[in-house]
Amino acid sequence: MTNMPAKFFAPTASLQTQLDQVLDTVWDTYPDLAQNQIAITWITYAPPYRMNTGGALSAEDFWQYQPEGASYRGVELIDPGNLAHLFYLVAIHVWLEQGMVQPAADTERAIANMIQQNSHDAASYLVDILAGVSSGPALPEGPMTTWQYQRNIVNRYFSQLGWLELRSININQKTWHEGPYGRELLFFGETFDNRNQLTAEAITRLLHSIIGGVSVTSRRSQSMMQLLKAQTEKTPTDSTDSGLPSPADVWQIATTEAQISHSAAYVEAEGIHPYLLIVLSEHAASTSTQDVVSLVNRLVFERSQLNFKTVNG
Repeated sequence: MTNMPAKFFAPTASLQTQLDQVLDTVWDTYPDLAQNQIAITWITYAPPYRMNTGGALSAEDFWQYQPEGASYRGVELIDPGNLAHLFYLVAIHVWLEQGMVQPAADTERAIANMIQQNSHDAASYLVDILAGVSSGPALPEGPMTTWQYQRNIVNRYFSQLGWLELRSININQKTWHEGPYGRELLFFGETFDNRNQLTAEAITRLLHSIIGGVSVTSRRSQSMMQLLKAQTEKTPTDSTDSGLPSPADVWQIATTEAQISHSAAYVEAEGIHPYLLIVLSEHAASTSTQDVVSLVNRLVFERSQLNFKTVNG
């Protein structure tokens, strides 16, 4: 195991102050949004850029690099919605790379649809492939125990990476339009205590590894980046959508459901240093969580422009 710093980014007081100011604006704009209904992690990349290089750095060299960052409630567990698909994306590439799964047209189609269309059906199919078990009616206790063990295989993979940010996460559930049935419902638990749970910092580190070209392999990292870019280009980034201006290059995965709206985006544009921003917003009583995420995206982009001008004159 490569020796790595406990935290993959360097918390920076000046960036934290700016993030606090962004949050103050959010709460002034949306007073019904409680302070425990949002989580943000913001990572900035200064030159010489080590991101989006096609894997020019080795994994060992890459993980010695600590970008500056700031976080608010970044270690709080939150229902990730379709952002869980990012973890399934990495896992299926690991399985394919290691020969645990054989390449197939349906698998490639499901990978693309899961990211580009936020498809629950595609994600369900891939979770079945990853675990080697499928959904269905409730099972007796013995077979159910075996089935549950198999479904925890993705958790076991991410646990063995040894990343601090992944210690408390749970990523063993499918995503649903309406909800689980049969053995899937049993697996959730009576109070849904076994639901998927991720943190902003866990999502940040995983996406950071993809952008850095060190997730699985350089080639597979680039393939994942292409899917994230294609997903973003399918929904143009404008001020009424994501909060990011259309001239920006954005690699993003996002989800909006009844009570949550999340965004994980890597942004490059003229007049800024590249940055990675994860925004998780949930259960805002009379506020559109999508509007909250768009506002944060816009404010952080504006801060990034000001920071660039300050440094470069």
